[in-house]
Amino acid sequence: MNRALLSAVVLILTISGCASNPVTGKTQLKLVSSAQERAIGEQQYSPSRQMQGGDYTIEPELTAYVQEVGSRVARASNVNLPYEFTILNNSVPNAWAMPGGKIAINRGLLTEMNSEAELAAVLGHEVTHSAASHGASAMTRGMLLQAGMLALQISQRDNDYAQYVVGAASLGAQLISNKYGRDKELESDLYGMRFMSKAGYDPAAAVDLQNTFVKISKGAGRRTDFISGLFASHPPSQQRVDTNRRTLATLPPGGDYGRERYQQMIAGIKRNAPAYKAHDDAVAAMRKGDFQRATQLAQQAINLEPREGKFYSLLGDTYRGKGDNASAIQYYNTALERNNNYFQPYLTRGLANLATGNWQVAERDFQQSIRLLPTATAYHQLGIIALQTGRNQEAVKFLEQAATSNSDVGRAAGAKLAKLQLQSHPERYVKARLGLDQRGYLMVQLQNAAPVAIRNVQLAVVVLNQQGQITQKEQLNVRESLAAKQVRNLTTRLGPIKDQSQLQNMRVIVEGAQVAE
Repeated sequence: MNRALLSAVVLILTISGCASNPVTGKTQLKLVSSAQERAIGEQQYSPSRQMQGGDYTIEPELTAYVQEVGSRVARASNVNLPYEFTILNNSVPNAWAMPGGKIAINRGLLTEMNSEAELAAVLGHEVTHSAASHGASAMTRGMLLQAGMLALQISQRDNDYAQYVVGAASLGAQLISNKYGRDKELESDLYGMRFMSKAGYDPAAAVDLQNTFVKISKGAGRRTDFISGLFASHPPSQQRVDTNRRTLATLPPGGDYGRERYQQMIAGIKRNAPAYKAHDDAVAAMRKGDFQRATQLAQQAINLEPREGKFYSLLGDTYRGKGDNASAIQYYNTALERNNNYFQPYLTRGLANLATGNWQVAERDFQQSIRLLPTATAYHQLGIIALQTGRNQEAVKFLEQAATSNSDVGRAAGAKLAKLQLQSHPERYVKARLGLDQRGYLMVQLQNAAPVAIRNVQLAVVVLNQQGQITQKEQLNVRESLAAKQVRNLTTRLGPIKDQSQLQNMRVIVEGAQVAE
């Protein structure tokens, strides 16, 4: 676990005990204080939005509208949190909440709903997840089951760089990909309907919406975007529909439905749906290596909606894929003119600048991308630049960050780091422990913990007296290559040892090793 994430976990584990749920009033086990919940939300909200596509910026009035509806429902919850609501520039139908009242809804889900009341139902559901500390509860369960280790299951469905997120932002990746249990989903439905009704919305919209989701999930032509998005973390079921109908019978009838206002507010994203469809198709074409088709589709998206920075960034990606880095940089520049608060154009422009030899400009781009979202890709490239410019200490820090990612980039960074440090710090990559063989002679179990093959491992087995002075020493050399993770047992001449307590006075020292080129 990297240092930043470990610090976050240690912070979380400092307070333990039970607390009263502010929504249900029930007592629940809670290892995260309310203050910590708010701090986690504040710290993770921005990077989590970045890894899910960034904010939708070309229609600020639509974002203000979602904030208005969300705030109206949140006030009805009577749980005082610093609520924030934003729209993510993502076509996958989804919404999520993290601790502290930080809520996001994807552009792709807005186009699937028909009324303001349905929007209130979705936001009320997410408000309940946050207000009832469902995210904190999930963290508590994870801590108990894994002895304080958070299981980081980073979703790749919404962003190609999600798997490369490093540092404390990895915690946000786990929070937004959380799958709540059926009880928490039903609880969020129940209180979400109560909150929207109290806010003056017709709670029948929540039943209608869930019923629509069930039909989509059971339909012959299943919507893969729903399956990978909203349904992955908020699975619909007939049980939820039936339970919501019973809840509806307990609430005052009527309230705002807001069909006309809602349709007016989402007219822009509906009008631009073909542009975003062209964008998404271009991404799919790029993944297949069809850069010509991707270029055509990206240009089509720009022609339909020239205000969207993502389209220019994608066009830059297609040119970079074809080896035309100079043209790519121009399109990345235009993307950043449209929206300079999204990490990806900085990162990809950095890669293009590096390819053209402009490493100083590339370095600034990578640093800027990290400010918005720390990724193994950016840290790895910064490490390479630092190595090439003789800044080895800086290179170590950058590569250490990149190597925390369980990805191809992380493994490549780990290999470079091992090559850089193996000679000066062999003990970090060569693990050795003492034991006894069947004859009672001292043996050494040697493991190559480096991500690369090594050779010429030099060990010293020493015996200490009570004053800590070396009284015996045996040198062991392993000249042949050891593959990554390979284990080998070495015998010594020390023995036979009849009393295992004597092992307490013995040590094995790793004196040297080399990378097996």
